[in-house]
Amino acid sequence: MSESKETPKLKIEEAKDKVIGAIAETMDLYGVTPAAANLYATMYFEEQMTLDEMREELGMSKPSMSTSVRRLQDIEMVKKTFTRGSRKHTYAAEKDFFRSFMAFYCQMWDRETKMNLEAINEAQGNFIDVMKDSGSTPDIVAEAKKYYDQLEESKAYYHWLEDLVASIRSGEIFEFLPKDKKE
Repeated sequence: MSESKETPKLKIEEAKDKVIGAIAETMDLYGVTPAAANLYATMYFEEQMTLDEMREELGMSKPSMSTSVRRLQDIEMVKKTFTRGSRKHTYAAEKDFFRSFMAFYCQMWDRETKMNLEAINEAQGNFIDVMKDSGSTPDIVAEAKKYYDQLEESKAYYHWLEDLVASIRSGEIFEFLPKDKKE
């Protein structure tokens, strides 16, 4: 191949490597392991890949590859695809960052809301028991009431977060923050 054709091809690969590196490096925000991050970033530039192709491209072990693919599927950044006539599973990276963001953060915020509201409601029940307990001193009752009220105020955040998730899932958020802002 002539130098004139190799240089543009090399530039394309260098440009892809820059983006792959940046995506992989920032995926820790998603709580993604470096192996899964590199896999997603590599797949971003491919239409679809088999596990064997991924393993060959990244030099990862089969168990590490399977774990990484599963994690990326869990956070909806990779989908299993169907290829007619092939018995091998193929996978494709989600290329729409809005969709990735929405799926990932909505999952995390749902989990945060559920876990914390359950804990708050249980704790508030304990505080109510303390406040109703005839053996509680006025100081203990006041302390329990203080914490009960503090937790009650924190519920506003979790209900707001529930509303945020609903607005993201419905697409309503894009009325306030449009997707198509140009540089």
